[in-house]
Amino acid sequence: MPVMAMAAEELPDDVDALKAIVVALAEKAALLEDQAARNMRLTAERIEAADTRVEVIEARIKAADERIATLTAIVKMLERSRYGRRSERLGIPGLTDEQCAFVFEEIESGVGEAVADLEAVAPDRAKRAPRPRKGFAAHLERVEQIIEPEVPEGYEGLDRLLIGEDVSERLDVTPARFRVIVTRRPKYAYRNRDGVFQAPAPAHIVESGIPTERLLAQIAVSKYADGLPLYRQEAIYARDKVELSRSLMAQWMGKVGFELQPLADYVLERIKQGERVFADETTLPTLAPGTGKVRKAWLWAYARDDRPFGSASPPMVAYRFEDGRGGDCVARHMAGFTGILQVDGYSAYTQLAKAKARSNEAVALAGCWAHLRRRFYELHISGSSQIATQSVTTMAELWSIEEEVRGQVPAARAAARQDRSVAIVADLFKLWEKELPRISGKSKLAEAIRYAASRRAVLERFLADGRVEIDSNIVERAIRPQTIVRKNALFAGSDGGGNTWATVATLLQTAKMNSVDPLAWLTQTLERIADRWPISQIDQLMPWNYSS
Repeated sequence: MPVMAMAAEELPDDVDALKAIVVALAEKAALLEDQAARNMRLTAERIEAADTRVEVIEARIKAADERIATLTAIVKMLERSRYGRRSERLGIPGLTDEQCAFVFEEIESGVGEAVADLEAVAPDRAKRAPRPRKGFAAHLERVEQIIEPEVPEGYEGLDRLLIGEDVSERLDVTPARFRVIVTRRPKYAYRNRDGVFQAPAPAHIVESGIPTERLLAQIAVSKYADGLPLYRQEAIYARDKVELSRSLMAQWMGKVGFELQPLADYVLERIKQGERVFADETTLPTLAPGTGKVRKAWLWAYARDDRPFGSASPPMVAYRFEDGRGGDCVARHMAGFTGILQVDGYSAYTQLAKAKARSNEAVALAGCWAHLRRRFYELHISGSSQIATQSVTTMAELWSIEEEVRGQVPAARAAARQDRSVAIVADLFKLWEKELPRISGKSKLAEAIRYAASRRAVLERFLADGRVEIDSNIVERAIRPQTIVRKNALFAGSDGGGNTWATVATLLQTAKMNSVDPLAWLTQTLERIADRWPISQIDQLMPWNYSS
């Protein structure tokens, strides 16, 4: 009997039937109570789970925000240390540009991970306004994708009018792939005529070899400019089912170095025509023949960059590979040079200046304040010397002045230095002369002061000559990429390999100094050399004269 609301007159008179109605109503009431209790429990569980999720989300948001704030603070500190005012660059000892770049990359990756975590747990959280995006280079291929909306139900067959569109651009990449250039040279004969006619074979750097000039350029730039040794290139190319052994590529690089040697020699001659030349040297470990051991060799660098004193001459650098670091090396490299040689405190350059003076070839040495500053800086960061800290802080004023006069003509630079820098330098030497008798002669501070005092004349040369820089950072920046290549390559395979290294690196680094794509320049230059470019027009092959 169905249980429902019934009027009194509808109730049965039978006692058993009434009992059945009462039992059914009691069972229904119990069922409703159970269902209500179950719903209350589920609601409570959902509320508890929601509260827990909110707590988890809030905790993750707080943690992510803290990570982002911490990483951002580190980034700003590093930026101040590397790129801020000189007086602010005092807090991170021994941090090289490469190490700093690595730290930046890792920090930015950490920030990106934290942002992704925030977006995952709180997709509706307010996001910062998007940063203005620079447009992509015009020469890049554009592949258009048009995403049409679905036709709404009931709109089929109706005419539609385009009233606008949203356009976005994303950067994509197609992996580099090898291709085979198939060259066919048909042979023809003419009826009733003697002879066979065929176009001559195009000239190549590696005659009867498999590489094009572009492939040679790619391998050379990867090795000598991007620090990718041949054994790594071999493994990369193998992924594309192209077998190029490192020994074969090394032979090709020797051929490339041979063909480029006249260009590298020309660069060095152009450098020696400058009024002021920078010089520096670094080690280049080289495999000793027949022993399997690595011996120490040297890569000398000579740079010319006249832009700081307003000249329009192009910047350039030349490297020379040598077994040693003796004065005879720099004398041979700088044969015929007269002018200002800006260097660190290495004695070989002093010997050169004295030898030039005896032969009536005037070479004036200019010192590097950056090398001097490093000696005091080491003491400053250790907190062991207030004099060192005072010296470093005072020197920062000199670089501030240099930033203001960079690019001006020599006379204006010299005038500004005479007006402001002379007094600063005089105060520094006065401070050092006063403190030297008061400290231990064996201390690092005494060594730094004696280093400055013994080179005072060359250190002060920049004050009176606007062509001189306060430091030799120009050549140090030119030699730093070779230290990175050296680190990745471990060592040069032989003296010949070292000479090839110096030759190719001379031209690729010079191309980069002139904001020229080294791959495009080297490809064009090798093609021109293969086509027997006249040596009388060698200047047109220089990177600073490159045009695509």
